[in-house]
Amino acid sequence: MSHKLISFVLAESSKLKKGELVMTLPPQSAPHYFATTIPPQHTIGQKKKNIDGKDINFLIKSYHPDILVVEAATEIDDVFSIEAFELRKKLIDACQQISKEHGGSFEMSEEYAVAMVSGYQGNPEQFFNQSPAIVRFLKSERIALDEYEIKYAVQNQIKYAQNDLTIIGWDGAFMFEPGEEYQSDIELFQIATLQLLRYRILEQDLSERLTKASKLIAKSPNTRLVVWSTKDMEKAFKEVIALRGQSISQFDVIEREIKLIGDWYSAKLYEMFAKMFRFDEWRTIIKDKLESIEDVYNIVSENFSVTRYHALEVIQLVLFFVLQLGWFILIFLELKGLLK
Repeated sequence: MSHKLISFVLAESSKLKKGELVMTLPPQSAPHYFATTIPPQHTIGQKKKNIDGKDINFLIKSYHPDILVVEAATEIDDVFSIEAFELRKKLIDACQQISKEHGGSFEMSEEYAVAMVSGYQGNPEQFFNQSPAIVRFLKSERIALDEYEIKYAVQNQIKYAQNDLTIIGWDGAFMFEPGEEYQSDIELFQIATLQLLRYRILEQDLSERLTKASKLIAKSPNTRLVVWSTKDMEKAFKEVIALRGQSISQFDVIEREIKLIGDWYSAKLYEMFAKMFRFDEWRTIIKDKLESIEDVYNIVSENFSVTRYHALEVIQLVLFFVLQLGWFILIFLELKGLLK
């Protein structure tokens, strides 16, 4: 029997190299289009670090064009021990450090860890006497948890064969696999984490854009020259329209990727992550912000049109008085000439 610990970090990065395409192995009972549907990974490189006297290899990958992946895996003596809990944190910290070296954002990052038990005989339920340690790992929680919380947490599980089992949590997962077929599940964990990170990035982008659009309403162009106000507003409009279109496009991509995963084991496991990470709530938040941006955009557009119309009225009035003044001057000159 062997125990293994896998930790990874996904982070937004603006200076990624595309790297070499990673061949994806479809999970058990996956549809034939699985490999062409899921977001592909690209290998950037690798780095070795010594953690607790062990030389551990860190894989550096990417989801093109802007998401960095740093992954580490190592054999350990006992995944249920407090030492495994501490090692998990050290691996995550090392992944974050490597991510930072490659331009990864700490604020816009997600981390996850997987403990795996393999090479055993019998059903995985035999390890449920270690439930407190399992749930502590799932929740990345050091304190002793309530018995009810432990029972509730271990129920978030999925089985494919009689002798395998996967239990997932917010910060980590426990896998019981008698063989060594786990890499496709790890990639599925990373895809779910990728979608969570995409939602966060998109939500932040929408928030910034909403703030910018709201500032347009607060501005009073009446105190400026008309030419400057017009250019300023037109530039802002173009930016809002471009960012709004980009957000809708990204949102549609996320929806499409989720729907195309299929109805097999991978889809069931992904659905568990979707509920755990509350993807439905994220989609609702994003839709609401898109609608708010549209409302603000309409208000700004109407305000800009009215302001521009008033400005043109002022210009027309000024030109009318200039014209009248010109006529008075001509009449005065003519009268002066006649009097002479």
